Amino acid sequence: MSSSKKERIDRLLVSRGLVETRSKAQALLLAGKVFVGGSRVDKTGSLIPADAPVEVRDDGEKWVSRGAHKLLKGLDFFAISPGGLVCVDIGASTGGFTQVLLERGARKVYAVDVGYGQLAWSLRNDERVAVMERTNARSLTPDLFREIPGLAVADASFISLKLLIPPISLILSPEGQAILLVKPQFEVGKGRVGKGGVVRAKEDHVSVLKDILAFCEENGNFRPEGLTFSPITGPMGNIEYLLHLVRAVGPGRLISPEETVEEAHHFFRKDG
Repeated sequence: MSSSKKERIDRLLVSRGLVETRSKAQALLLAGKVFVGGSRVDKTGSLIPADAPVEVRDDGEKWVSRGAHKLLKGLDFFAISPGGLVCVDIGASTGGFTQVLLERGARKVYAVDVGYGQLAWSLRNDERVAVMERTNARSLTPDLFREIPGLAVADASFISLKLLIPPISLILSPEGQAILLVKPQFEVGKGRVGKGGVVRAKEDHVSVLKDILAFCEENGNFRPEGLTFSPITGPMGNIEYLLHLVRAVGPGRLISPEETVEEAHHFFRKDG
């Protein structure tokens, strides 16, 4: 059932991460490339239900969300192939990660999100996708899955990974792996979040990553295997990080948060 709350379509495109700016959203709308529930919407001020399924069909950008580029880097950097695997996408939203997993050959993807109606229409109707809406990832248990996932990916907001890592470790196969997006703005205390919701200080990024790495080894039956930074920032401009974990006990590879943070800040300073 759709929400009674309505929102401007151009603003909704930005808030869901489908585009970076309202001007880009308006250009896509006027070009007839935005669809709500499978129907074209071309008026920039159109009000639609806040939980309506929205999709951008742009020949120049095949992904349903810019977030897809985060997972593309993660899979390539960590040399992970989803081919033939059952996967779970936590914080699926519009489905950028889900789409990437399918494109890379995943046999099935459980798309988990606490919200409702956000998954792109094309993915919602894909028989390889099991939609798990209104599902809090903190409450995931093995009995919710008909097939055991071998790979978990997560792009979750407004929640610490410390609350997600234990349930993720429980639902994966014994040889399972995970690629998790670390977002400093949801890990540091409120006093460390700067203007506009952005965490800029390198030392805060390093502290967050060290804390998450230690937590993985102590609480989630996970072994850290790799770390890199996302090639794009979050909607507010936050630098984010990709963490590779495997189901195993004991110390993982030697990972240097300081080095990764330095590389990330240099990349975005140059890119900007």
